[in-house]
Amino acid sequence: MSSGGVGGGSLGAGLPYHKFVSFALEETRLRTTLTPHPSQEKFKSIKPNDDNTVFNALSSSAPKIRLLRSLTIEKKNSYQVLDFAAFSEPEYDLPIFCANVFTTHAQSIVVLDLNPLYDTTVHKDYKDKYYRSIMPLVHKYNELLPWGGKITSESLKFFSPIVIWTIFESTEHNHHVLHSAFVDYYKVWLELMDQAIKENNKATIARNQEEQHKYLTWRAEKDPGYPLLKKLIGESRAEDLVMEFLFEGVNTLGTKSFLDYFPEYARDDGSVNKKRSMIGKSFETRPWDANGEFIGDAEAQ
Repeated sequence: MSSGGVGGGSLGAGLPYHKFVSFALEETRLRTTLTPHPSQEKFKSIKPNDDNTVFNALSSSAPKIRLLRSLTIEKKNSYQVLDFAAFSEPEYDLPIFCANVFTTHAQSIVVLDLNPLYDTTVHKDYKDKYYRSIMPLVHKYNELLPWGGKITSESLKFFSPIVIWTIFESTEHNHHVLHSAFVDYYKVWLELMDQAIKENNKATIARNQEEQHKYLTWRAEKDPGYPLLKKLIGESRAEDLVMEFLFEGVNTLGTKSFLDYFPEYARDDGSVNKKRSMIGKSFETRPWDANGEFIGDAEAQ
């Protein structure tokens, strides 16, 4: 990342998170053919209510990739957002690439992960298949980008043993490190995509599709950025952006509701309890050991 990137005092200078997106798109095109996703046309020209804020939304598909999409937001001299994700077709059980960054002059809040399609604390075979060989990634960055503090087990169900969850001071050095981590993690995801073998068993494909729909349903309901989107583009357009762009597939990959998947969030009147982080233990430190084994039960606060 160049010196014009996100660093102390440079927040208003362009959209440096475009560098992350540009790298990902260029690297993907070296391996497969990207075509515009149907959601691209609707959301490419989205305009916020605030003249000082700029949105950029891109979405594509490829033979193994159901949806590759990015959203960057910059409010001049205030904050920047990166929301980047890649979802495979249900014929593959690939992890979901996820990069979420919220940056102000003072600090950046980051989640970078290959989110597991299947809960790795339950499905050891899935953990071994995708994460055993890439644990060196987290060893490389867990001191440079240390654990960001308390997080609850309700969020951990969609994190992998290599997740980077961190909060750091917005300096140029720290954002160089973040860019390096993004590059490394995305290259690993592309390698996994290259190696992925198409599943032919209909029951397995249906199970993969349901697990992706479960993930999308959770993320759409729990999206921490929704209040900001609602403020910037209004409630109706914010809901469309969440349901039809950021987590596209929530309305088409399955018919189950949030409460079908997560009945523990039901209120007595049948509505969803909106309180965030209400379920489960909390973790002050990384709840996986160096081999990717979950040790959270011993570490929980």
